[in-house]
Amino acid sequence: MTTAEETAGGELQPWAEVTPEAARRLLIAAVEAFAERGYHATTTRDIAGRAGMSPAALYIHYKTKEELLHRISRIGHERALDILRTAARREGSASERLADAVSSFVRWHAGGRTTARVVQYELDSLGPEARAEIVALRRRCDAEVRGIIEDGVAVGEFEVLDVQGTTLAVLSLCIDVARWFNIDGPWTPDEVGALYADLVLRMVGVRKAPTAR
Repeated sequence: MTTAEETAGGELQPWAEVTPEAARRLLIAAVEAFAERGYHATTTRDIAGRAGMSPAALYIHYKTKEELLHRISRIGHERALDILRTAARREGSASERLADAVSSFVRWHAGGRTTARVVQYELDSLGPEARAEIVALRRRCDAEVRGIIEDGVAVGEFEVLDVQGTTLAVLSLCIDVARWFNIDGPWTPDEVGALYADLVLRMVGVRKAPTAR
């Protein structure tokens, strides 16, 4: 399965917003190269070659290799934020919203694991300005999950001693799926999403998963 074909919960990765088509091909090639070789070991020639283009053609659309990584990171984090915000603001109990947030976030990391590895693990390769923008997006993701947990604690639905620490643990658990998930392994993205939702609910003191709507 190529990066362009990877799915997260049945949805194509959000590269359709990258235009023109040549810029999209280069971005997809960059994702594959960064995931396989790492950002620093990847050259612009590697990326252009994967896209079936000349190195000179790359610079028409992206001034630097870092600009490519920055765009990948920004789109990926905006998508992650949208997933978590949608779950956090849906109707339902805190347990239902947390289960939805975790299962959706995990499915995204499993179904789009190549992209997710680059988005989540190449942050330190960005320069200070670009990195600051992505860190701000990460904090917004954290805030959505933390808000659900705080709601659950406030109404006595969750038993959590350290909301901030629990938020970090939940997000770390979800993100790590991109590192180990194998599409040819024993689980589907949906199955891993359901498993992790149950694990996280137990983490916050809920002993029975909410009934799916």
